[in-house]
Amino acid sequence: MEGGKGTVIVVSSHVVRGTVGNRAAVFALETLGHPVWAVPTVILPWHPGHGPSTRIAIGPEDFDAVVSDLIRAPWRGEVKAVLSGYLAHAGQAEAVARLVEALRAERPDLVYMCDPVLGDEDGLYIAEETARAIRDRLIPLASIATPNRFELAWLSGAPLASNAAIIDAALALGPAQVLVTSALPMMAGSTGNLYLSGRAALLAEHRLVSDPPNGTGDLLAAVFLSRLMEGLPEERALMMATASVFEIVARTAKRGADELTLEQDASSIATPMAMVQMRRLVHPAQGRRR
Repeated sequence: MEGGKGTVIVVSSHVVRGTVGNRAAVFALETLGHPVWAVPTVILPWHPGHGPSTRIAIGPEDFDAVVSDLIRAPWRGEVKAVLSGYLAHAGQAEAVARLVEALRAERPDLVYMCDPVLGDEDGLYIAEETARAIRDRLIPLASIATPNRFELAWLSGAPLASNAAIIDAALALGPAQVLVTSALPMMAGSTGNLYLSGRAALLAEHRLVSDPPNGTGDLLAAVFLSRLMEGLPEERALMMATASVFEIVARTAKRGADELTLEQDASSIATPMAMVQMRRLVHPAQGRRR
């Protein structure tokens, strides 16, 4: 039976303890009313940031077999969106591309959100071959991409020292919609999410929380995807998704927790109350002078 808000396939990492990867995205999507099919790319006892642990990557043959099952599943017509996050090897990128292409053949309006989890300001933390596969195979298929500023710089091959440069890189990336996290804020002590589409350049800013736990990108991608699937205007969807993540991060920090406290903060996903500063930036289509 098809869920009212639409089933989402989420492909990302699975941690036993914590709220990153699939643990964050699935919780958020289910809280917002979506049935979710969760596909793990790697299984870890906890996030690597907490220290060394066993890593079990789902190998190419097994991963391909699972994807093939999903492609021919009798319930595949329920699926309205696919969200991919952390991938363990390049073969998984090809399998995700195959999944998206097969589902789109039957549902041309399928939404595919690619969260290209490549690295951060310290550099790539996946193999370069995997990063290239995400860039070359998945980004061209994406309806929406959600890189952080470092990831967008790597994907575009250009340093992004200003929001104008981020806008140019995002528009050149390929997907019709791009949400760039850790964009350059206009207010001191803040951080921003910069959203680009063919007609909008929006910056959502909020106060910076020092040493935030991992998983914020996974959470933001999932909530933003849900809000767009709900049919909200882009600006409203961005504001609500940003407010949800900021509110949960702030509450997590106040509790002194080392992982996002999603189970205590489901209301922040559904009905966030945090204040977010929204700005409309000059879009190149409006004739910005270089």
